[in-house]
Amino acid sequence: MTRFYITTPIYYVNDVPHLGHAYCTVNADAIARWHRLIGDDTLFLTGTDEHGAKVAEAAEEHGVTPREWTDRTSARFSEAWEGLNVSNDDFVRTTETRHYDTVRDFLQKIYDNGFIKKDTYRGLYCVSCEDYYTPDDLNDGMCPVHGRGVVEMEEDNYFFQLSAFQDRLIEWYEKNPDAIRPASKRNEALSFIKGGLKDVSITRTSLSWGVPVPWDDAHVFYVWYDALINYLTALGYGEDPENVATWWPHVHHLIGKEIIRFHCVWWPAMCMAAGVEPPANIFVHGWLLVGGQKLSKSMVDDQGGPVKLTQITPASLTEDFGVDAIRYHLLRNTPLGTDGEFSIEGLTERYNSDLANNLGNLVARVATVVASKCGGTAPAPDPQSPLVAAAAQAVTSASDAWQRFAPHEALEATWRLIGAANAELENTEPWKAEPGTVDDVLGSALEVVRIVALLIAPAMPATSLEIWHRLGLSGSPEDERLPGAADWGNSLAGHDVIKGDPLFPRRKTTP
Repeated sequence: MTRFYITTPIYYVNDVPHLGHAYCTVNADAIARWHRLIGDDTLFLTGTDEHGAKVAEAAEEHGVTPREWTDRTSARFSEAWEGLNVSNDDFVRTTETRHYDTVRDFLQKIYDNGFIKKDTYRGLYCVSCEDYYTPDDLNDGMCPVHGRGVVEMEEDNYFFQLSAFQDRLIEWYEKNPDAIRPASKRNEALSFIKGGLKDVSITRTSLSWGVPVPWDDAHVFYVWYDALINYLTALGYGEDPENVATWWPHVHHLIGKEIIRFHCVWWPAMCMAAGVEPPANIFVHGWLLVGGQKLSKSMVDDQGGPVKLTQITPASLTEDFGVDAIRYHLLRNTPLGTDGEFSIEGLTERYNSDLANNLGNLVARVATVVASKCGGTAPAPDPQSPLVAAAAQAVTSASDAWQRFAPHEALEATWRLIGAANAELENTEPWKAEPGTVDDVLGSALEVVRIVALLIAPAMPATSLEIWHRLGLSGSPEDERLPGAADWGNSLAGHDVIKGDPLFPRRKTTP
């Protein structure tokens, strides 16, 4: 059996879920759903990152303990993903006992292997990034990512000897050219490695909110080194080596481009140091932008206080547009690997064009004409219909696109099939014909609707299920297995077709 293990980054609990988080999570969810649909044994992991100075600072600002804050905010992420119909198999929190155990086992292994040493660290630290910078990295003395001031810190730390893995990392990149995608992001990470690697601090004595270091209880692990290990926590590293061996070779990390160094340099080296194979696949996506600014980018105002440029929550959109419309827009509008601009105007335009005018219109008018010309009973499709080839091409193209982490292309292929079916109906005008003379046309159009319901199931599971039931089919599209289930056939013949309300009523365009 083919296995597929996909992960999102675990999200910081210093703030609430926003649309940028949803973009990554919905893409991972749709890809996981596709792999289930083709019969792969699939594991989908997401979760929350709950340690570090930034989280402790947020808790203090809200007048609660770090534990109270993380319990409250982690729940918001779970609720957000439930509201977006996300089908994760596991949700890891870095404050869980299982994660503490995994972190200690994993980093103890690196320590025992001689790749962790104690030293004094002096550097410029950004609390928002949980990262150190050199003076040359700063913009007028401010963090280049968050635009806020940095603090000079000096303390005894334990260091991971990243420099010892420079040659091994370069060799790994050369032997695994597709491990990091897209190629531009692979080249970026490889360039960073070839530029020279320095040992990195992995512990703190200046805070207590973190996983204690097993060999020195005066230290806690720095948040990034704790967080990265979550991908092994879910597999039971240290407790269940058989499960790790079963799933780890099939891991796919989906990450944002701002964390390339952590995932594409530090994490593979950490795995090597612990005697674990580096992650097999890492796919780097771009940012959703609003007016050219990254979602939830932190800046400072004239008084030096933090300002949030944008806070668009998933719930604020789903209440207005519906869950599947938001999922579709996130998957269709911005190709993974590039930045994309988000706007309500663009969302409304795509809703009306793709969902109301194309998909919704096809389902509605086929059901309406079947009701008027066939008494509401589905006729058999025409095996010679021009739509047979269009359907086969859509299935092939969509399958290839999902495999390449290109949901937007998979949906483009599906909408080409929808367009072909709508065009065929326009050409034949079955609503003008006598009953009994257009059974082949209507049966073929219904068969396209059935195949479309299968192809959109990863992106729009609720809409897919609704269409399935309107076709008189039992169960769910997610119970089917592709590509066989999408073969042209007679499975609908004789079923009662339900008209139903419009799937996507047209919306007024934003003035």
